[in-house]
Amino acid sequence: MDTATVARFEAGRHRLTSLAYRLLGSAADAEDTVQDAFLRWQAADRDYVEVPEAWLTKVVTNLALDRLRSAQLRRERAVGAWLPEPLLDGDPMLGPAETVEQRESVTLAVLTLMERLSPVERAVYVLREAFAYPHTEVAEILDITESASQQHLHRARRRIGAAGHHAGTDQAAARRIVAAFVEAAASGRTERLVALLTDDATGLSDGAGLAATLIRYSTPERIASAMRAGFTPTPAKRRLAGGSPSIYAGVINGCPAMLVTLGDRVRGVVVLEIRDDKICGVRGIASPDRLGRLGEWWRRQGHGAPLREWW
Repeated sequence: MDTATVARFEAGRHRLTSLAYRLLGSAADAEDTVQDAFLRWQAADRDYVEVPEAWLTKVVTNLALDRLRSAQLRRERAVGAWLPEPLLDGDPMLGPAETVEQRESVTLAVLTLMERLSPVERAVYVLREAFAYPHTEVAEILDITESASQQHLHRARRRIGAAGHHAGTDQAAARRIVAAFVEAAASGRTERLVALLTDDATGLSDGAGLAATLIRYSTPERIASAMRAGFTPTPAKRRLAGGSPSIYAGVINGCPAMLVTLGDRVRGVVVLEIRDDKICGVRGIASPDRLGRLGEWWRRQGHGAPLREWW
């Protein structure tokens, strides 16, 4: 393959990985999908490819759909032990963020709810909401009718609802929100933390990848109790962690987040979903296989002083 042909593919790589990530919710799977697309591009008779961007979009979308339909992936996600892979602000895999729809489509809340959609519904939703493809092009990419594309989008929007309507936090706002959350959690008084939460706030944790299923907290009081317990220092916690972690504020998938670090490693994140200036969702992710890419981006960026030492 000549240099110009490789360069044409590489020029669109960030857009393609962003598309694959939104479809799959996994950075590793997105990268593998785009690499498979590159191999298809390498083997294609490119004289017959009139619009490379459209051709590659169709290939990546359909490769991602094949993964979504695979028996292995369905087994991994059917047991309720899966959360999307979080990405740090600035990661090009997050893709376009100019519109409200683009920002919403990459929040952890929406990526999680997209698991309820069929693969085709998920693809239509991403292509329309995040990349603004008209239904005529979506239909061509997915080999469906334009009417079917419209129907799939209607069902997807109904199932996802307003889950992402709080996205779009900047670094300064994230630091204020996370600082208030950390101060309340560390105070030992659950009522201070409950006051920051909406009445219908829920929590979700992967149990550091050790739990068989996701740990769910269905009320603000349960979230507050869990966070208070997490902030209570003990020698056992220090031994288990290998030291005293530091807490930083950041933006993850468009939402304010608490990053728990030890040395130059991110050991866990707590993502806060905001609605009407209160926290409506708390998502804790500490499984190492979900934090690899985020940790790499965190080490590349300057992150200033921590909010506090945890224990």
